[in-house]
Amino acid sequence: MFSNNRTEMRKIFFTAWNKHQQHLLIDGLDKQLVEIILLHPEYQSILNHPEKFQDYDFGTENPFLHMSLHLAIREQVNTNRPLGIATIYKNLSEKLQDTQQAEHRMLECLENFLWETQQSGNAPDEKKYLMRLEELEKN
Repeated sequence: MFSNNRTEMRKIFFTAWNKHQQHLLIDGLDKQLVEIILLHPEYQSILNHPEKFQDYDFGTENPFLHMSLHLAIREQVNTNRPLGIATIYKNLSEKLQDTQQAEHRMLECLENFLWETQQSGNAPDEKKYLMRLEELEKN
C-alpha cells in the first residue's frame, strides 16, 4: 500500500473506488479504503475522475494523504501498536461520541508527529507519539 510512488499509491484508491462503483466484490485493503472513502463524500468526486486527479498537486490539503492517515490509524489501533493506542482510540471515541472524529484528531496528531520527525531527521519515538495521543484524551 505505502509506496514512494504517488501514481501507484493513488491508483490503489482509484481502483478500490471503481470496484465499489461497479458493485464488484471487494475485500481486504479495497474494503478498508472504500469504508474510508464513504466517510468522505467530499473526496468521491475526485475518485470518480482518475484521469484528472492522478497527477494533480493538491498541496497541503491532499485527500490521498488524509485517507492514507485514516488507514494508518486504523492499522495502529487494530495491532495496538504502539502499545496502548487501541485504548486511547476507544476512550477518545467514547468521549467524542464519534469514531470518525476520534480518527481525525488522532490522524492530525500522527501527521504532525511524522512531519516533526522528518524535519528533525530522528527516528520516530513511539513513546513520544503515544504521549501526544494521550493528551487528546485529556483535552
